[in-house]
Amino acid sequence: MLDPLAAVTDAFTSLLFGKVETTRLPVRTSTGQAQAVYLPTAAPGLGDSGVIIGREVYSGKGYIYDPFQLYGQQLPAPHWLVLGESGNGKSALEKTYVLRQLRFRDRQVVVLDAQGEDGVGEWNLIAQQLGITPIRLDPMSAREGGTVLNPLDPAITTTGQLALLRTIIEVATGRGLDERAGFALKVAHAAVLDQYGAASAEGDGSGTGRQPVLTDIVEQLRHPEAESAESMNVDIDDVRAWGLDVALVLDRLIDGDLRGMFDGPTTVGIDLDAPLIVFDLSRIDRNSIAMPILMAIVGVWLEHTWIRPDRRKRIFLVEEAWHIINSPFVAQLFQRLLKFGRRLGLSFVAVVHHLSDVVDGAAAKEAAAILKMASTRTIYAQKADEARATGRVLGLPRWAVEIIPTLTPGIAVWDVNGNVQVVKHLVTDAERPLVYTDRAMTEEGTARELAAEAEAAERAHAAIGTPYADEPYGSPDPSESSASSASSESTVA
Repeated sequence: MLDPLAAVTDAFTSLLFGKVETTRLPVRTSTGQAQAVYLPTAAPGLGDSGVIIGREVYSGKGYIYDPFQLYGQQLPAPHWLVLGESGNGKSALEKTYVLRQLRFRDRQVVVLDAQGEDGVGEWNLIAQQLGITPIRLDPMSAREGGTVLNPLDPAITTTGQLALLRTIIEVATGRGLDERAGFALKVAHAAVLDQYGAASAEGDGSGTGRQPVLTDIVEQLRHPEAESAESMNVDIDDVRAWGLDVALVLDRLIDGDLRGMFDGPTTVGIDLDAPLIVFDLSRIDRNSIAMPILMAIVGVWLEHTWIRPDRRKRIFLVEEAWHIINSPFVAQLFQRLLKFGRRLGLSFVAVVHHLSDVVDGAAAKEAAAILKMASTRTIYAQKADEARATGRVLGLPRWAVEIIPTLTPGIAVWDVNGNVQVVKHLVTDAERPLVYTDRAMTEEGTARELAAEAEAAERAHAAIGTPYADEPYGSPDPSESSASSASSESTVA
């Protein structure tokens, strides 16, 4: 009970300032009891139809994503951008996503595999598991029966062939093709198509009976037809001079470091109906100009030979995609390819380490257009300054930007057209052996090495008659190492 002085003070205070809030004594309780006071809340998911990715970190709910199921409802476009530094789980996500998508009968995937391991592309294990032979583009083996993709393939339209030839030259020179050089190329291309009627876009079986190849284009550039020059009222020597630089650039694909891969008829037997098609580019120097040229040729070749209106859902996944987005000329070709997503059911998946690799490059305008088409963005751990730059470009909320540098391997921020979640990717035991891309640095790889060393030591000791158990420090039991490796829980390759 308050004393009289306190009662008078409270009355006077209430008169001046209004009623004072009642002070409540603190209550001691446990977390388990207190959580009942707060109703459980979780952000809405993306539905329950599609591919299981993992689970949301904060709510624990399963996270399901499928661009084909979400298109038209929550997604304006089915394209997907994956960002993050090496070693955080991008590769594991891509591979498990493809394996799970292929469980649907109407899905088909093409992968441009630009990363190598053990002398082959990192998708080689998955291809073997599915009974598929990767299409290995290797300049060293191209002349000895290796895979050849012909930029003048009859399956590619006349317009597509000419656009591809221009892009090859522009990528190689780093500048646009001027009008005179473009005219010389157009004249040479038209003359070659006239000469090899069987290799026209219609492929009617007339003419010489073989596909035209790049050698034919170079020959026409060096020795143009007089009729072509007369039609434009220009001198034949001028046409030859205009096409000389173009001929020198294309000659690189004939006798240079890329010889054999594109100078010849397309290799027979490439199965474009297989559920998974892997182009192994791991033998190509990723930092050379050859890589964007390869990307352009493969992209256009697929555009005209693979994408068809047959109601199949197709996924085009590109490793090291900055080779595409960072080249204005290649990016323009892929912008057109991405537009097929809405009309023919194509989902383009671009994997990039750093967004700064593309937004600060020579193709900033084209890169912005491609990024705008990607309604799904997955961001793995990045350094703080890179995370802030990524957040500004992609329009991520502040809380997401702040946690990106703190993410552990296997956990990423997913932004699906504004629905932002933190998701932990889960890999099953059956998938784990197929998605490792750094086996030499993993426990499994170390266990294999230790097992091999132990076996060698046993053989050596047996040869000299020394008991294996007499070793002062012993050797690891290979079976124990393998068992511990197999039993260790890991969600990221």
